[in-house]
Amino acid sequence: MRVRDECPAPALECRRLSKAYGTARVVLAQLDFMLDPGEFVAIMGDSGVGKSTLLNLIAGLDAPDSGEVLIDGAMVSGLDDDAATRLRRQKLGFVFQAFHVLPHLTLAQNVALPLLLNNLPSEHAVEMLAAVGLAGRGHDFPRQLSGGELQRVAIARALVHRPRLILADEPTGNLDPDTAHEVLALFRAEAKANGAATMMVTHSVAAAAVADRVLILSDGGLHPAGHADVQRVRSSHE
Repeated sequence: MRVRDECPAPALECRRLSKAYGTARVVLAQLDFMLDPGEFVAIMGDSGVGKSTLLNLIAGLDAPDSGEVLIDGAMVSGLDDDAATRLRRQKLGFVFQAFHVLPHLTLAQNVALPLLLNNLPSEHAVEMLAAVGLAGRGHDFPRQLSGGELQRVAIARALVHRPRLILADEPTGNLDPDTAHEVLALFRAEAKANGAATMMVTHSVAAAAVADRVLILSDGGLHPAGHADVQRVRSSHE
């Protein structure tokens, strides 16, 4: 008898996730969400609605009041600090608005950090720099790069160890529109090529346009973005 192949685990699953600060401020309430392998999703919403809190809960940097977070089938919520750190190193990649590239390391050394933390060969860092358009720049230092080039380094670092999930917090917030468009196209292409699912928090309608799905986070939870939702978020940040 032929055994049917099992479906792969979701890259990310949030089950009835809730978080409040004190008794007066409920940030997330019974949130359910699933992200498939290779899927690129943009999360939009008004300031203070809980987007950064959601990223922190998924990364295991904060604990939910109730509910569960699973990354590649592994439950984050019940892990101790050491296990949570190992999961972040192995399964997650991060792209930040402020780049967080270490100035005293070369580009190749910056990109190789996740490989070293996971005891993987560092040679792949050079290949990843080439994939993001920085071939031959491995010995350069961050001070020699433009903002767009620094974000390319950050993308290479996030993807170099082939994580299951990329968390991106306003990745184009410090870039001009033309550079942002170029970086986002590269980010999406490389994430897809590496099989990583991506959750990107953004206020930018242009950034959200590259996603497979755009969701709005509000007091009512996560829901597909309509035209009125997107326009409201854009106008609130102009």
